[in-house]
This record gives sequence, C-alpha cells and structure tokens, in this order.
Amino acid sequence: MKLNPTAKFRTDTTAGQSVLELERFLPYRLSVLTNRISTAIARVYVRRFGLTVPEWRVMAVLGRFGPMSANAVCERTAMDKVRVSRAVARLATAGRLDRRIDDADRRRALLALTPRGRAVYGEIGPLALAVEARLLAHLSDADRADLARLLPKLEAAAATSFVEG
Repeated sequence: MKLNPTAKFRTDTTAGQSVLELERFLPYRLSVLTNRISTAIARVYVRRFGLTVPEWRVMAVLGRFGPMSANAVCERTAMDKVRVSRAVARLATAGRLDRRIDDADRRRALLALTPRGRAVYGEIGPLALAVEARLLAHLSDADRADLARLLPKLEAAAATSFVEG
C-alpha cells in the first residue's frame, strides 16, 4: 500500500483501487470543523434561548441583512427549504419572527425579526463572536490573514459548476 502524504487517496496496491482517506479529504474536514464550531455556539443559545441551529441561522441572517423571503434565507444559509420553513414556523410561534406580505410582490412573504427576536439576536451575537475569538486565538496573525484570504477563494470555487462534476 502506497501513501502519498499530500493526496486524499491511498492506493491499495493489492487491489489496485484508490481509497478515500476522510481525515485528509478537505470537504469532510471542513464539515467536521463546522459542526464542532456550530455545536460550541449552539450550547450557548440552546440552553439560554431554546433555539435550534437552523433557527439561529435564520435569525442571524435576518438580523444582519433585514427582511427577506424564505428563498433568500435558503440562499444565504445554504439550508434547504424544509429546514428553513420549520425554523421559520417555530420562530413565528415563539414571537421572534414576523411574516408579512411583500408589497412589491403579493405572492411572496417577507420574514423579519420582531422586537423580541432582535433582542435575542442582540444577545447571541456577542456570544458567537466570543466563541470565534477563542477559536481564532489559536492562530497567529499571519495564519488569520491567510485564512481570511483563502476562505473567499474556496467559497467562490464551491459556487462554480466544477463541484457538480
């Protein structure tokens, strides 16, 4: 069995097949990292506010960008419509989100945080930033600059059709 230290696959010379090594596979590593960071932040807002991860993501987008349609929330969060719809329903029931008809397109509803939702958003934001700061404290200034430079490149590459095949 040969192992290329920079490859994501190892070649099994007995079978002649490539085997995916998840611990070296960038999409897997990013997914695990994202889940760990989301879980760390979620510990705070689940306990304190009873929010799920999708609910917080909806609130975060609406808090940052203002009223928008559910489709726009899906695009900004990369969550599917069902997950967004369920989060919106729970947030509306809890009085944290309001739905109103869009005056420009009466077929569409706009979602917006209520005063109660904005208050929760205002409390969670600093907590989330504190988790981010603790995470980034493990990187040097140069590492943080590299990360800030590389992430947009990966985001742009992931948005192109090459990912689909």
